[in-house]
Amino acid sequence: MSVTPDYKAADTRYDGRMPYIRSGHSGVRLPAVSLGFWHNFGSVDDFDKAHATARCAFDNGITCFDLANNYGPEYGTAEENLGRMMDLSFRPYRDELFITTKAGYDMWPGPYGDWGSRKYLMSSLDQSLRRMRLDYVDLFYSHRYDQETPLEETMQALVDIVRQGKALYIGLSNYPVDTLDFCFSYLRERDVPCLIYQGRYNMMDRKVENGILDACRDHGVGFTAFSPLAQGLLTDRYLKGIPEDSRMARNHFLKRDVLTPQLLSKLNRLNAIAAARNQSLSEMALSWLLKDGLVTSVLIGASSPAQLLTNIGAVRNTDFTADELYEIDSIINK
Repeated sequence: MSVTPDYKAADTRYDGRMPYIRSGHSGVRLPAVSLGFWHNFGSVDDFDKAHATARCAFDNGITCFDLANNYGPEYGTAEENLGRMMDLSFRPYRDELFITTKAGYDMWPGPYGDWGSRKYLMSSLDQSLRRMRLDYVDLFYSHRYDQETPLEETMQALVDIVRQGKALYIGLSNYPVDTLDFCFSYLRERDVPCLIYQGRYNMMDRKVENGILDACRDHGVGFTAFSPLAQGLLTDRYLKGIPEDSRMARNHFLKRDVLTPQLLSKLNRLNAIAAARNQSLSEMALSWLLKDGLVTSVLIGASSPAQLLTNIGAVRNTDFTADELYEIDSIINK
């Protein structure tokens, strides 16, 4: 796939098709759907296709690009590719974009390339800014809780990152619920309130409903859902089994033994509900997350513009009847 060398963003990008939802008690509104760079944007992927997908996202009102230091593969290459895209397409639109990155997982060898120390977080963000060719990011996340580093050290590093002008806002991801009152309070008391929490959430995985969503609401913190399609399970990809070219066939992040006959039956029953709503299964899964205002933005991956456009159709119908919700829950919980 090739892309034209001269890019002008679509004049229709803010025509009302993409809703923008306020993040907690902040002044920031994020698109209901954000584009994640975890897969499909690394050095092993087709850059022109990734570039076309990012352009398609922005042309359709997706202003939030979500990255992390070690997204690729190889580590760092998703950020490097975003840097190339900034120079080729998005530099004139920098102030219209909300670019996020993270640090917390393995990035480089030795004791300072992982977890939540001040040394790691600050060094990692400096590297990320160089790779992305940016002066600052809009949002920097601590990507996971580090039980061996004092929370005060991690939180103060985040405060200082904002005060240094390297990030406008701070977020947390994958933190256990029993740490959130302390973290949210610490940040707010230092005038750097947590903008958003990012957690795994989909129709089949609802662990964040056990306290995390409540904590975010009580502290005025937004919530971004990652893995909204359960790594592809909540799509039409696996309704008839495991395709040879699928992620599950590679048996890496999504294992073959996950797709039991019982799960396959559930997916097909959910697909029938989606069809009755004139939606694909993936559209319904994304709509379900946006149904009640608890989720600020749903983070999707996309391997092509066509796949992206299919998924963002979810924003056209986020209303569910009580009967639909009851039937979905009955299927999932059976």
